[in-house]
Amino acid sequence: MNILLEAFQQAFDLVVKLDADLLEILLLSMKVSFISLFLSCLIGLPLGTFLAIKNFVFRDSLLIIFNTMMGLPPVVVGLIVYIAISRSGPFGWLGILYTPTAMIIAQMILIIPIIVSLSAQIIEDIHLEYKNIFMSLVVPADKAVKAYLFDARYSIFTVLLAGFGRAISEVGAVIIVGGNIDHLTRVMTTSIALETSKGNLSLALALGIILLLIALTVNFLLIHLKISAKSKLYV
Repeated sequence: MNILLEAFQQAFDLVVKLDADLLEILLLSMKVSFISLFLSCLIGLPLGTFLAIKNFVFRDSLLIIFNTMMGLPPVVVGLIVYIAISRSGPFGWLGILYTPTAMIIAQMILIIPIIVSLSAQIIEDIHLEYKNIFMSLVVPADKAVKAYLFDARYSIFTVLLAGFGRAISEVGAVIIVGGNIDHLTRVMTTSIALETSKGNLSLALALGIILLLIALTVNFLLIHLKISAKSKLYV
């Protein structure tokens, strides 16, 4: 018990004093997660909107595929990316294995299905509600899409937070393609696993505390957005 209490005390000291190693790991984690989320949004939001408002032969099949991909095991994604970018893989010439770039690619594969599936459902609901009105007013498709996205802005932001939560908490895929290399690809989740195995509980707990604070912040924002969205409905 004394060892545990001492570890917690040391962990809080590291957090309060912003330990250099702790700060480096935190900044890399946030950098990789935000870049992954940003690039995933550039792909996922337009694709989700397209699937929501267009009817074509394989539309339902694509939605089923993306919905299924939301449950992809991270270690499987990591393995696939590893094979693709390893020296003997088809993209081995890029030389990005065990770099933050490889981690970003792996996280994008995990985040994009979430953004596509959830945004498609949100935009489809709004499209069904306003479709006849916009058709009667002869509203151009691009303006209609902008209206959909604006009307769904709170829900879309919730989707983005869900994607960020998936990225920041990921460990399986990033440790396979990133290698958990000190000062290069070591992020919070992989560091927690490593430091725990080494017996360095203070740093592992400090990182765990920060990860929990990030999770609490994300959940707080989700609740706040839901309340804001509901309040807008009654204004």
